[in-house]
Amino acid sequence: MSEAVSEAFATIMCRQFNATQTEVSETAASLDGSFMLANTYLIFFMQAGFAMLCAGSVRTKNYMNILLKNVLDACFGAPVFYLVGYGFAYGAGTPTNKFIGNNDFALEDFTDWNVFIFQWAFAAATATIVSGSVAERCTFHAYIAYSTLLTGFVYPVVVHWVWSSEGWLTAFAKDDYATNKDDLLLNSGMMDFAGSGVVHMTGGFAGLMGAFFIGPRIGRFSPTGPNPDFQGHSNTLVVLGTFVLWFGWYGFNPGSQLTISTANDLTIVGRAAVTTTLSGACAGVAALFIAKYRDGIWDLAAVCNGVLAGLVGVTAGNM
Repeated sequence: MSEAVSEAFATIMCRQFNATQTEVSETAASLDGSFMLANTYLIFFMQAGFAMLCAGSVRTKNYMNILLKNVLDACFGAPVFYLVGYGFAYGAGTPTNKFIGNNDFALEDFTDWNVFIFQWAFAAATATIVSGSVAERCTFHAYIAYSTLLTGFVYPVVVHWVWSSEGWLTAFAKDDYATNKDDLLLNSGMMDFAGSGVVHMTGGFAGLMGAFFIGPRIGRFSPTGPNPDFQGHSNTLVVLGTFVLWFGWYGFNPGSQLTISTANDLTIVGRAAVTTTLSGACAGVAALFIAKYRDGIWDLAAVCNGVLAGLVGVTAGNM
């Protein structure tokens, strides 16, 4: 009789333990998913920061044009990234490909919606970086083609190289890292925590190439000199855009941990927030004094650019 009671009690306890374990797992998954979505919204809000920064940095006659370009970065980028971009970035078909993804086009048989929308926010940020580089010198149609190609092909290919487990630069092999590191580039792969290279260098290099081939703005350089910088029409918008971007970076960097359901996750997220804050702040101070030494003035635009440079620089290694 006692053995039967003991077995029944053990069965009940096992069932209760399994049920509790399932509930804990579901709660952790919900928490991680909510964390990813919240950071997605912060990253997407950076589009407003880019728009304000760019609008304030150009002359009055061009600010409507650059605002329209920033809005259309998101509008054109979303369907393109849905149709082909995500598949090129993370699609792992059979056989796999180290250069470019080959599956999940148009999210066929794909249900991890949180991951898709998070990655699209990164793609949109990459495309918007270009708008400031070619401001006041690029036709509308050329810019839309450039932005669409960047979001749908160029950026996803770079993502596949670095962040996909199949890419030739990846630091994240499918199996256990310790048993695969000898197969990684330089035995380590490329570590880019939140996208200094994948996002900002890709967007910046695309913008540099655009500016190089288009050339300077009309009237920017005179053969008789001098050639002072063109002044933006609103320092207020520049400062507002800088703070909005700084705010959004707390989704960009801490959010790249992707999960927050464990104590270790929380430690990494908190540390990423601290390093993000210190990097942006210290870079702004450095830019302030460099501009004072070089030009003899306390330059507001230099401080804003310094803050953004610091935020970009720390994005690679926030862990």
